[in-house]
Amino acid sequence: MLMTRDYQWCSWFKDGRTSLQDEPRSGRPNTANDWNTARVDELIKVDRRMKLKEISLKLDIPKTNVYEIVHDKLGYHKVSA
Repeated sequence: MLMTRDYQWCSWFKDGRTSLQDEPRSGRPNTANDWNTARVDELIKVDRRMKLKEISLKLDIPKTNVYEIVHDKLGYHKVSA
């Protein structure tokens, strides 16, 4: 850890911070959540030849998030592009 990071943490705790956890951030929420993971898995089980773009359109979530769910969270490797 860099010395500047140490000083930054010390400053935060002097200002009243009590937790090591990250503060909530603003911005768009992640759509690769448990609920969407279950929905994607169900669609793949119904039709294993469904393409990522079709899943994306059907569930109204970005194709990149569908890819993340299918490959990273569900561990499927051979899925139609």
